[in-house]
Amino acid sequence: MNSFHLAETHTVHNVSHELVNYNLFTQDAALQEAVEREGASWARQELSAFGEMLGTSEYLELGTLANRYPPELDTHDRFGHRVDCVRFHPAYHQLMKTAIEHGLHSSPWLAPRKGAHVARAAKTYMHTQVEAGHGCPITMTFAAVPALQHTPSLASYWLPKIMAHVYDPRNVPDVHKTGVTIGMAMTEKQGGSDVRSNTTQAHPLGAGGEGQAYELVGHKFFVSAPMCDAFLVLAQAPGGLSCFLLPRWKPDGSKNPLQIIRLKRKMGNVSNASSETELRGAYAWMVGEEGRGVRTIIDMVAMTRFDCMVGSSAGQRAALSQALHHCANRSAFGKPLNQQPLMRNVLADLCLESEGSLALSMRLARALDNVGDPHEQALVRLVTAVGKYWICKRTPNHAYEAMECLGGSGLMEDSVLPRLLRESPVNSIWEGSGNVQCLDVLRAMQKTPSVMQVFFDELHKARGANRHLDAYVSALQTEFKDLDQLEYRARSVVDRMALAIQAAVLVQHGHDAVADAFCASRLTAIGHHNYGALPKDLDCAAIIARATPQALTR
Repeated sequence: MNSFHLAETHTVHNVSHELVNYNLFTQDAALQEAVEREGASWARQELSAFGEMLGTSEYLELGTLANRYPPELDTHDRFGHRVDCVRFHPAYHQLMKTAIEHGLHSSPWLAPRKGAHVARAAKTYMHTQVEAGHGCPITMTFAAVPALQHTPSLASYWLPKIMAHVYDPRNVPDVHKTGVTIGMAMTEKQGGSDVRSNTTQAHPLGAGGEGQAYELVGHKFFVSAPMCDAFLVLAQAPGGLSCFLLPRWKPDGSKNPLQIIRLKRKMGNVSNASSETELRGAYAWMVGEEGRGVRTIIDMVAMTRFDCMVGSSAGQRAALSQALHHCANRSAFGKPLNQQPLMRNVLADLCLESEGSLALSMRLARALDNVGDPHEQALVRLVTAVGKYWICKRTPNHAYEAMECLGGSGLMEDSVLPRLLRESPVNSIWEGSGNVQCLDVLRAMQKTPSVMQVFFDELHKARGANRHLDAYVSALQTEFKDLDQLEYRARSVVDRMALAIQAAVLVQHGHDAVADAFCASRLTAIGHHNYGALPKDLDCAAIIARATPQALTR
C-alpha cells in the first residue's frame, strides 16, 4: 500500500498553544510598576511566588473545573431533614483555600502597614484571572470587617474568626470553626438598589438595640454564597431600616431558619452560588444603631465596590493575555498577527484599556492605605464610584474584542474567553449598577463639595506633562460650572471624570508610550470609538511588547 493511502490528512501548524506555566506577576510589567509606585515594593517576592503558582497549568485548570461543575443545592437530606446545603466541586474549595490562606480576605486588617491594601489588591487581581466566581465570598468577608467594627460586642467574637487564614467549608456551627466567611443578603424582589423599600421585618427578642438579638421574617431575592457562616442583612426594625448579622446556625447549635428556595441560574459567575431565600424567624444581632442600617453598611459597600474595580481590571488582563498570546503565535498573510498593522492597532488599544483600569484601581488601593489623610479619604469617597462605574462597564466590550482576536477559536467553549465574556457584566451590575454609581458621584458632590476640589487637585498633579490632558481637564472644569440637568447628564460627566483620572495617573507614573497613546486616543476631539481606532504615529509595538506574557516551557 502506498503511503498516500494512510488516514493522516494534515499536519498541525500555525496554531497557538495554551497560555500556561507563566508567572502572572513577573510577566505583567504594569502590575509590577503599580505595586512599586503605590507603596508595596516590600511584597514583590511574595507576589512573584504567588504569581508563579497561579500560572501553572494545574492551577489554571481549577478555574475551568469550578465553572464546568456548578454548585448544587440540597434543601433536605435523604431522611427529610431540612439542611439547606450547597455542594461545590473540589476545585472551588481549592480556590477558596488559596485565597484565604494568602490573606485575600483579611490581610490589610490583620497586618496593616504601608501598601497593605496595594499588596492585597495585587493578589486579588492575579487570583481573579484564574477564576472570578469564588471572589464573591472572599470580597464580602473582607468588606464585612469595617461594618462589624461598629458593634464591639459582635466584633470581639467574629473578627478573629473572619481574619484567620483558615478555610473551613464544613456545614457546622461557627463555634466549631477557627475561620469563617461572611455573606450579604440585601436585595429583595420589590427593590434592588432601593434598599429602603425592603419589607423584611426584624422583631426584638428582648429590649432590642445595638448588639441585641432579633428574629427576622421576610425574603431575600439574592443571597450570594449561601454557605457562608453568617450574613449581613438589612431589615426593618421598629426604629427603621437596620443592619443585622445573621448566623447560619443559632448560638444553641440548632439550624437557623434561613431557608434556600433555589439557586439562581446566572449567565456568568457560575462557580459562585447565588440563592433566593426565606427568613422564617431567623436569629440575628443588630449591627450599629437602629434605623441607621444604610450608614452601617456603607463602609462595606465601599470595599465591595473597590473589589469590583479590581475584579474587572483582572478580567481585562485575563482576556488581553489570551489575545496577545494568540496573536504572537499565529501568522496570517505572511506575518505574525501582532505585526499586522490593523491587528496591532486593536491589540494596543486593548492594552491601553487594561493599563488604565489597573492604574486607577491601584491608585485607589493606595488611598485605602492612607484614609487618615483627608485628600486620600475624599478620593476613596468619590473615585471609588467613578472607577467602579467606568472600569466595570468597559469590561464586556473589552472581553468581546479580545475574543474576536482569536477568530472562531475564541468562541469555542474549550477556550477561556467565553467564560470571561459571560463573567464580564457581573461587576457592573452587582454592588450598584451604572446609574447608581453615577448618582452616588452626584450625591458625594452635593453632600461634601470639597471632594471635587480634591479630585481636581489630583488631576493637577499631572499638569503640564501632556497637552491633551491639560485641555481635557480644563474643559471638564467648565462642565461642572453648568449644573443644569446634571442628573440627566451624569453618565457623560462621570465618563469624563474616569478618563481624566486614569490619564492623570498614567501620565505621572506610567510607561511613556502607554500614557501618550492613552491621552491621544481618549482625550482628544477625535474621541474613542470601537477598539482599534487609535490615531497614527503611536508606538503600538512597544505597548504590545510590554504587555505580552511569555509562557515558559516545561
